[in-house]
This record gives sequence, C-alpha cells and structure tokens, in this order.
Amino acid sequence: PVLVSTSKKHSEKASDGKKLPAIEIGGKELTQTEDILNSILPPKEWTKSGQLWVQHVSSTPATRLDVVNLQELLDQRLQQRQARETGICPIREELYSQCFDELIRQVTINCAERGLLLLRVRDEIRMTIAAYQTLYESSIAFGMRKALMAEQRKSELEARIKTLRNEKKDLESQVSQLNNRCEDIEKN
Repeated sequence: PVLVSTSKKHSEKASDGKKLPAIEIGGKELTQTEDILNSILPPKEWTKSGQLWVQHVSSTPATRLDVVNLQELLDQRLQQRQARETGICPIREELYSQCFDELIRQVTINCAERGLLLLRVRDEIRMTIAAYQTLYESSIAFGMRKALMAEQRKSELEARIKTLRNEKKDLESQVSQLNNRCEDIEKN
C-alpha cells in the first residue's frame, strides 16, 4: 500500500481539463504493463485515519514456484472455506475467480496481449455464467408457476369429480325410482 494523500479529497483534476501527469510510485512512472494491470485489476483505495491509501497490483514476474504456491494456496483455501467439490458453490466460484485473476496478472506481465486475451475469455465466461444463472432462475420460476397451476387445476378437478359422482348417484336413484314405477305400471 502507498500513502497517496492525507486530505479527505480522493482525486483532483487539472484546471485546464487535461489528464493528470503519470503517477509515480517509488520514484518511477508506471509502464505500459502496469497501466494494463491497473485497468484489468484496479488498485484498491481506502481511507484510514484521514489518509488515503492505494494498493496497486504487483508487476513482479511470477516464477514457477509462485504458480505452485498459488495452486497450494487455492487448495488450502478451498478446504478452509469448505467449498463444495461439485455443483453450484459460490465459495468455490469466488476462489477460482481470484486464482484466475492472479493467473491473468502473471501472464500479462510476460505478454500483455496474451493477458488481455485471457481477460476477454474471463469476461465472456462470466457473461455466459450470468446468462445461465438467469436462465436457471427463470426456469425455476416457470416450474413453480406450472406446479402451482397444476395444484390449482387438481383441486378444481377433484371438486368436479365430487360433483359428478353426486350427480351420478342422483341419476342412479332416479333410474331406480323410474324402474320401480315401470314395474308397478306393468303389474297393474
């Protein structure tokens, strides 16, 4: 984290409307890779004791050991947070998303174009998953509506069956009475 300001204002614009000069961190200007990293993974800003702090993503290239450590950390956090191994699990989704962001950061440092392509892939996957979630939720709602309609229809049909059985009983009674009359008429 880098202390940016001790005032309560987070940012100031140049009076002539031009962009502010390049940010210097630790005495050096941001490179193109750092600019890309900051656009992919924006710096975190927070205020503590009236001071504005900013934490930028590291632009240090990753080693093979870093990747192995990342994998072990992912497995450890999945276990700690008790993420489900199968099915829909928001915890697992969040941890894998963080891991993928870190992999994008590592790749971007070595090859900015490849990192930007991975970013596009990540964003497309997120949009696809969001679409599937919307589809899933609407299908659940549709299923619930159909189940309620079927239950209502079932109640209506059961009432109709009861009415028809009563009518049948009445008609059978009338038939029996008419048969008895016919027999009485034939006897007389």
